[in-house]
Amino acid sequence: MTTRAKTFDYTVAVDLSGSMTADGVAPIAPDAAWTPEHLVLAGLCQCSLKSLEYAASRGGSTASGTASASGVVTRREDDGRFALVTVDVHLVVTVDPPPADLAKLLQFAEKGCFVGASLKATPSYHWTVNGSAVD
Repeated sequence: MTTRAKTFDYTVAVDLSGSMTADGVAPIAPDAAWTPEHLVLAGLCQCSLKSLEYAASRGGSTASGTASASGVVTRREDDGRFALVTVDVHLVVTVDPPPADLAKLLQFAEKGCFVGASLKATPSYHWTVNGSAVD
């Protein structure tokens, strides 16, 4: 018997003024400085934090923090298309209580971020957890 994977459906609409809605509600109108590339990086930050929160909760911890991301867009060597070719994500988080295996938690959080997993350029994650940089 084949088990069917869980699915998640999302809908976004952008109108003529640039205002966006998520699933038909919650309109936002980003400033003109927000390019689609910025929005992808912002989505990656939010997804990374949400993935960490979920991973921590599975182990009986809570997690919260901030994230920033940067990326370089240029022509990819393999197909000549403009795309994100490098992506760095910096997260400064608190995990309480700290898990016995922090590396495993962070690896689970990175793999669980579907935005990062959807990018051809694999994000490079840089973590600071409870005030200490994690290698």
